[in-house]
Amino acid sequence: MQKNTNGKTGLFIPGPTNIPDCVRQALNVPMQDMRAPDFGDLTLPLFEDLKKVFKTQTAEVFMFPGSGTAGWESAVSNLFSAGDKVIMSSFGQFSMLWVDMAQRFGLDVHHCEVEWGLGIPHDEYREVLEKDKNHEIKGVFACHNETATGVASDIAALRAILDDLNHPALLCVDAVSSVGSLDFRMDEWGIDVAVSGSQKGLMLPTGLAIVAVSQKAMELRGQATLPRTFLSYDDMMKTNATGHFPYTPATQMFHGLRASLDFIFEEGLENVIVRHTRLAQAVRAGVHAWGLELCAQDPATYSNTVSAIMVPEGFDSAEVAKTAYYKYNMSLGAGLNKVAGKVFRIGHLGDLNEIMVLQALAGAEMAMHDCGIKIELGSGVAAAQKTFINNHAANTNIAA
Repeated sequence: MQKNTNGKTGLFIPGPTNIPDCVRQALNVPMQDMRAPDFGDLTLPLFEDLKKVFKTQTAEVFMFPGSGTAGWESAVSNLFSAGDKVIMSSFGQFSMLWVDMAQRFGLDVHHCEVEWGLGIPHDEYREVLEKDKNHEIKGVFACHNETATGVASDIAALRAILDDLNHPALLCVDAVSSVGSLDFRMDEWGIDVAVSGSQKGLMLPTGLAIVAVSQKAMELRGQATLPRTFLSYDDMMKTNATGHFPYTPATQMFHGLRASLDFIFEEGLENVIVRHTRLAQAVRAGVHAWGLELCAQDPATYSNTVSAIMVPEGFDSAEVAKTAYYKYNMSLGAGLNKVAGKVFRIGHLGDLNEIMVLQALAGAEMAMHDCGIKIELGSGVAAAQKTFINNHAANTNIAA
């Protein structure tokens, strides 16, 4: 099938996300000396401003060249030893991959396998931790926002369990698709390690693994014996103090990050979170108007950055995404692993507005129609339009 190349390809996957023009332009700078004495003028403010996005005052922030996966690996290798007991859960592709990584490193993983479409099994975590009277469990791992299924779990509730049991385990959170998009409060929720990446809410290309580590975790790192070199927190800290790095960093990404953070702060981080909520509500209204269901089973866990949409029995969601891409010049997220062929995903995070969301819904409608799925053309778009209009009217009345 020949791809339509007119105009811009509509990008509605849950990452990489759309990049603001000011950020793309900021990336286009000449090469510079990363060991120059004034390089810290660029990087040191980034460390401080990233703390604002993670909502932490005391955490140590690291920027590694890599994706969120590198951030995961840094957390495991810097803070744990082979044989350490940890508790983890998998309920989607990315939470599952983090479990796999921990097992490859030789951690003793209590693996809570959960039906895809549900979130963190808080009751099972409590049960396991309650039995751990000698505090042998060293880490509690959780995926805040599972992009494969569109499920956002309650991290604060997990911290409440640890506090209630007075359990000292480190709370390690995958926040790759939540930081800069969803409500995320590192200090308030007592998170010890938060892992994110540049290609989601921070609206940059893939290339930076951004990790925030609590002082509690930093103090315990000396007990960890797993090998690490490229992702060593110790090596980073020695040079980060002056704004430098132990090896050649992703310099242009720092310029883009500067522009991205300025862009976020201009809108206001809380306004960014509200905008993502508003856009997600409209997408969900459109899905329900089609008569379809989300993969996420509990409305309390609906993600505000991505919606995984179930196609009717007998249809292949991969064909919907393929049709949207080749016929209508639009990228939808494919179903992954256990939900391959069952869901397609609309990513609604990053540099996105109402009209762009309507574009995603219109394109998805046409692609589903062409694949034989019985939906009423325009129904999802109309439902989303009404949601936007009603939200705007409510906000106007409040402002008045």
